[in-house]
Amino acid sequence: MKKLGFIGMGNMASAILLGAVKSGFLKGEETVAYDTNAFKLDKLNKECGMAKAGSVQEVIENSEIVLMAIKPKIVEGVLSESREALKGKTLLSIAAGWQYSRLRRLVDSSTHICAIMPNTPAMVGAGMTIIEATNDLTPKEMIFTRKLFKSLGEIEELSSDLMGIGGTLSGCGPAWIFMVIEALADGAVYHGLPRDIAYKLASQTVIGSGKMVLDTKQHPGKLKDDVCSPGGITIRGVKALEEGGLRIAMMNAVDAAFKKPD
Repeated sequence: MKKLGFIGMGNMASAILLGAVKSGFLKGEETVAYDTNAFKLDKLNKECGMAKAGSVQEVIENSEIVLMAIKPKIVEGVLSESREALKGKTLLSIAAGWQYSRLRRLVDSSTHICAIMPNTPAMVGAGMTIIEATNDLTPKEMIFTRKLFKSLGEIEELSSDLMGIGGTLSGCGPAWIFMVIEALADGAVYHGLPRDIAYKLASQTVIGSGKMVLDTKQHPGKLKDDVCSPGGITIRGVKALEEGGLRIAMMNAVDAAFKKPD
């Protein structure tokens, strides 16, 4: 019996597996996975020793905890077909848009379930994972789950009503920050800085700034003020960003992503 089984091995699931193995939290041979892409399974098997399964049912039967990492549109079909096999099992789901209440309707009452929302920086051990507070996990199962995702970065538990907006911010946010990094680098390249150096400087600046907010627990506005000398170059840049609508653009991005299409 494996400690963790994966249904679906896309980029996010692969990041979770490899991150957990790299951190030492799990050994590759303690995991098993199924994916329709056999080449991907072969690659991961060679990379970390993960066992390969021939079907979803095989994963469920041979795992203590099952992590479902499939496209949201096929969740209902997979769970309907696996309802019997999942009886008495523990299911973690990272399928976007599928929270506890939706999952609970599709599985037996004996199945322990928990919805989780990781983000792509988990691939480099710097992820932000949200765990839905409403779940059926036993204390032991929750300890395992928290340790698993803590091995990939930071974790936060949110109530069901905040999962949507929390997932929007942390899930979509990396794409917007990548745009900020690219834009900062473009500005420096315009003035002659080599692009590879510009990307490095911009990326590390973002990493360091985020760490300062987390470590100092000071308001971001206060940290911004500390960098802005009276009449200095930074405050001139702040003025340009305000004129360009940076704040409202970022707020609108969150709002647009969170709103459901008409």
